[in-house]
Amino acid sequence: MSDFTSGFWSLYVGVLTIVSILACGALLLSMSKQTVKKDAQGKTITTGHVWDEDLSELNNPLPRWWMWLFYITLFFGAGYLVLYPGAGKYAGMAGWTSRGQYDEERAKVQAEIAPLYAKFAGQDPKALVGDPQAQAIGERLFQTSCGQCHGSDAGGSKGFPSLRDGDWLYGGEPETIKASITDGRRGVMPPLGAALSEQEIWNAAHYVLSLSQQLHNAERADKGKATFQTICAACHGPEGKGNPAVGAPNLTDSIWLYGGSEKTIIETITRGRTNAMPAHKELLEPEKIHLLTAYVYGLSRRGTAAPTATPAPAKTP
Repeated sequence: MSDFTSGFWSLYVGVLTIVSILACGALLLSMSKQTVKKDAQGKTITTGHVWDEDLSELNNPLPRWWMWLFYITLFFGAGYLVLYPGAGKYAGMAGWTSRGQYDEERAKVQAEIAPLYAKFAGQDPKALVGDPQAQAIGERLFQTSCGQCHGSDAGGSKGFPSLRDGDWLYGGEPETIKASITDGRRGVMPPLGAALSEQEIWNAAHYVLSLSQQLHNAERADKGKATFQTICAACHGPEGKGNPAVGAPNLTDSIWLYGGSEKTIIETITRGRTNAMPAHKELLEPEKIHLLTAYVYGLSRRGTAAPTATPAPAKTP
C-alpha cells in the first residue's frame, strides 16, 4: 500500500475488503433462514430445471455444517484484518510487517554466521587470497551479488568489465576494490558530438586507434592528435594511459569495455558513455565486503577463474 501515491486507493481497498466480508455474512444469514418450499399439494417446489426426464433441481437450503464452516472463515478473516495489515493502510493491532519479519530473520542468520566472518575480518585481503575457505565464501558472495553483471566467471560482458585481468579503471588494490564495492562507482564519458565536427570526431577516433596499435589512417590520426590533446587528455592523460583518480581508462592497451572498432569509438566520442556500479553497503555487511574484496582481488592474481567461450571485454575510450 505504501506504493500508492494517493490516499484514495488505500481507502478503496479497505472499504472494498470490509464490505465484501459483510456482504458474505448477509448472504449467509439470508440463506440460513431459507426453508424447503412446497406447493398446495405438499410437493417440493423445484427451480424448473429437469434433466433425463425426471431429475429435477431443487432449491433447498444449504447444509448447516457448510453454513457454520462459512461463518468460521468469515470470523477468521475479520480477526485477521484486525490483527494484521490487509485493509488499506491500517497496520493491524499486532504490529506485524513483512519488513520487520525480514529484519528479524536476517538478524538471526547474521548472529549464527557472525563468528565465521569475524574469523577473517581482521586479516589482510591479500593474505586471504591463499585461504581456500575464505575464497570459497567470497565466490558464493560474488555469485549472489556480482555475477549478474560481471558474469558467473567474472569475465564481464559488453559494458561490464572483466575482473580477471590486471586492468582496473580505479586501481586494483584491495582498498580501492573495497571502496568500489562499498560506495559504488559512476563513470561518465561526456558526449562530444555537439562540440566537435564529424571530421574532428573521425580524426580523433583514428588517433585513439593508433594509441593501441590498431589498424588506422595515419593522416587522420595525425590530425586527431591535436583534438585529443585539447579535449581528451584532461581525463585520459597526454599519452592516453588513463587516470585511475577519475576512472578514465587506458587507451593504449587492447582492452575495451564496449569494443575497440572504429565504429564503436566514433559512437563513444559522439554520444558518450555512462556506467554505474551500485553501492553494496546497504546490502552487505562490512565483513562480507571484506571477503568479497579478497576474492575479487585474487581473481586477477591467479589468472582465469573459469574457462569461457567469449573474449574478455574491455573499457570505453
